[in-house]
Amino acid sequence: MTKNNRTTLIVATATLLLFSSPHSNAFSPSAASVASRHVESESSSPIALHAHSANRRGFLATGGMMAVTSFFPQIKLAFANDGVDYKAVAKDIMDLVKDDPDKGPTLVRLAWHSSGTYDKTTGTGGSGGGTIRFKEELAHGGNAGLGDTAVKWLEPIYAKYDGLSYADLYTLSGVAAIKAMGGPTIGWSSGRVDQPVEFVTPDGRLPNADSGPALADKSDADHIRSIFYRMGFNDQEIVALSGAHALGRCHTSASGYDGPWTPTPTTFNNAYFTILTSLKWVPKDWSGPPQYVDGATGKLMMLPTDYVLLKDKSFLKWVNTYAKDAKNFDTDFATAFQKLEENGTKNLKATEWV
Repeated sequence: MTKNNRTTLIVATATLLLFSSPHSNAFSPSAASVASRHVESESSSPIALHAHSANRRGFLATGGMMAVTSFFPQIKLAFANDGVDYKAVAKDIMDLVKDDPDKGPTLVRLAWHSSGTYDKTTGTGGSGGGTIRFKEELAHGGNAGLGDTAVKWLEPIYAKYDGLSYADLYTLSGVAAIKAMGGPTIGWSSGRVDQPVEFVTPDGRLPNADSGPALADKSDADHIRSIFYRMGFNDQEIVALSGAHALGRCHTSASGYDGPWTPTPTTFNNAYFTILTSLKWVPKDWSGPPQYVDGATGKLMMLPTDYVLLKDKSFLKWVNTYAKDAKNFDTDFATAFQKLEENGTKNLKATEWV
């Protein structure tokens, strides 16, 4: 039975059945109350309805799932399924990009933003719960536009593969899109389990385009470090991940900024670094937020947090390295991006996807 023929709502009746089964001791009253709250809170999401609790794993292991599905065949429990054909999923994602290359950068942005909420101190956030599917997280400033684009584009693929989690789908879409746009093959692991809306982290964990005074200054470098250090990255990894700005462009309707970083916004390469170091950048004369444009044509742009990479000695070292060596950039980016997508996750399994 495919997802199109199932509902994703875990109804309260299933909880009652757990208590009536011989294995009801595996599901505590406190967990049951949490499950009920999950059903209520997730019903507000226009994107998906999923619920999960740590104790449910024990219930599934005891065979309780057979009892539930025997009486309630329409119930779909949220758990990772090793039977998913991830190569087929990745091919469907890559086909999306091949049919419309402009979708590629947005899928990378979705994967990045679904992962970039991780906090190593509290152990919260990250890609593991797929929470960017909820309207509460999509409402965060850095996620503007993703609900009507990348999240929506992936819904038919999610519906096609039974057992596929949103969390795995969103992260796989990032590496598959990068590959489709000429980038490196990035290691990817499956096994993320979708979590309820309560796992959405507070707004403010993603990097801003500018921090402090208008245009680039030390506060921007400090801001970048505070965001990435929180996730466990160092200066080299920060610069490597910044190279993803070779892809896509800013839109005034989403971020307020405008323009592409490179003349090849649907091709993964090291052009971000070569252009950043070789062109003269001047403040853009307009009524929008402060940004830079190339002095020669005004068609390319850099954000203050891009330009500050030239002003900070530690960052500049790696900018110059990647501008001179595309292969080195590909290798370091692939390593850092895999780390980004796996931060805060548990029990993942290295998975062939291409």
